[in-house]
Amino acid sequence: MTGDSGGASPVRPPTGFERARAVADAVLFEGYVLYPYRASAPKNRLRWQFGVLAPPGADPSETSHAQTECLLVSRNAAPDVVVRVRFLQIQRRYASAPEEQPWDEGVVREIDAGASLVPGVTMTVPFEVPGAEEEGRRRWDLSGVLRMRADRLPGPYDLLKVRVRVENRTVGPVTPRPEMLCRSLAGTHTLLAAVQGRFLSLTDPPAWAAAAAAGCDNQHAWPVLIDDSTLLSAPIILGDRPRIAPESPVDLHDGTEIDELLTLRTMTLTDAEKDEARRTDERAAAIIEHAEAVTPAVLERLHGVLRGPRRPEADAGTDTGCGSPATGRPVRPPGGAVRVSGGWAGPGARVRLRPGERRADAQDMFLRDRTARVAAVLEDVDGRTHLAVTLDDDPAADLHESVGRHWYFAPDEVELL
Repeated sequence: MTGDSGGASPVRPPTGFERARAVADAVLFEGYVLYPYRASAPKNRLRWQFGVLAPPGADPSETSHAQTECLLVSRNAAPDVVVRVRFLQIQRRYASAPEEQPWDEGVVREIDAGASLVPGVTMTVPFEVPGAEEEGRRRWDLSGVLRMRADRLPGPYDLLKVRVRVENRTVGPVTPRPEMLCRSLAGTHTLLAAVQGRFLSLTDPPAWAAAAAAGCDNQHAWPVLIDDSTLLSAPIILGDRPRIAPESPVDLHDGTEIDELLTLRTMTLTDAEKDEARRTDERAAAIIEHAEAVTPAVLERLHGVLRGPRRPEADAGTDTGCGSPATGRPVRPPGGAVRVSGGWAGPGARVRLRPGERRADAQDMFLRDRTARVAAVLEDVDGRTHLAVTLDDDPAADLHESVGRHWYFAPDEVELL
């Protein structure tokens, strides 16, 4: 479904949108069906909490629009930008038998628009989503408008502020809430792709663009980078360059996707509850089938994994056998040791502690001048080196050592004995 209006160029969805689809789908279906995944469950009687754009005039606690403002670096006088708005159109399923319960399904809708954004000119793209009634299900007509604008910002760089505003213009009842939702755009989020240029992070912008980033007015939207040329504006808070964990084998549609816990709890449902979940929604049925077929190997993979944002080239070298508490990756200074006052200190070396002035922990005063043994040389995610030490006079040293509990000091905070 494509919106196109005066000034808008033919839409060619970029490959970046496909790379973003898994994350965008997780945003779209956040809370779609909640554990215990049955229509009769109290949790599933109040849904559609994220990204709901209600008809104009609804309760003040609702909104009928979402606005994204982001920063684009482009030398083009009128850069080409492709926009995809995604949301769910509510489809009401009526009970056809006494044992069935009504259920509101979600049908994925996408509005694509492309435009050469002339600075200072607002592009308007109206869109319509028709309703239908068939086989005990009904959808209501939806209408809206997409507005796109770019403004060139002063400064030494070719910086543009891009604004994308999605508005629900549907006319219909705004109370009670279940009826209002049938005329709403649910789970609304926006994908943007720059054909020429690159987007800047709003959460971690370069210093020269910090003021411009602070001046972006995002309403009911949180834009993050998918890559340099693709941006996802979501109704929930995400970090830049989000991705779905490869260990997650199925969409659970429930909060922070605590897959192991939710899978185990789903396995405890009775046969009658599982049958009801299958009748509730095809996505709930997929979750039940996954839980019944899950293997010990899959559960073990879901139990946890330790990752660190390290470059592959950092993994070359001789392994000391000591993992960083932040990254889980080994650190490899020369010979497994690091330069300290008095020489080189590696695992097994004895040192005297000299906490520096930059430390703010009050306990440091009790550690000054005490002696310790180095257990490991570690590196944090920022590349700083630390010595993990065990105090010589700690009566619980063996216990702390067995669980990997240590004190941590920088190389300039110890003296070799």
